[in-house]
Amino acid sequence: MNGKKKILERANKDKARGKAPTNQAGEFVREEMHHIRKGRHGARSARQAVAIGLSKARRSGVKMPLPKLAGPAVRKKAALDTLRGRVTPKRKPSPARSRAVRAALRREARAAATARALGRQARAVAIRRGPVARAVAAKKAARTKRAIVRGAAARKIGRARRTRARAH
Repeated sequence: MNGKKKILERANKDKARGKAPTNQAGEFVREEMHHIRKGRHGARSARQAVAIGLSKARRSGVKMPLPKLAGPAVRKKAALDTLRGRVTPKRKPSPARSRAVRAALRREARAAATARALGRQARAVAIRRGPVARAVAAKKAARTKRAIVRGAAARKIGRARRTRARAH
């Protein structure tokens, strides 16, 4: 079974379980990070790496909503990707263009898929979403954690609070 089929299978499994389209698209983003780590190509930033994965998800038929906070060019690209996922194209993609895109991505650095880069990207997105959204996400994460992990997280928070109290 080739790579694309496996990803589609995992995304379809997520869909069957009733998971959100963003979760289904997460499989494509995950695969993109693997490609970068393996050295198949690079990306300018973690944001670009995620964008490539989301684009592939839309083109594979994952019914993702259009990005709300993005500019007009990004929204247009997302709409085109969504359309591409619904209808078969009249023409085959240009081989020259495909080669050029692949070559350009190969020249990019591999640091975009490091844990540090992804963490920085996730934090930046969370901050943009605001404190209420962060609190909701934290509560959901706490609900889905096992008791032993919850205890470790609580101890970690306690340590952080004590450290902050000493600093002030």
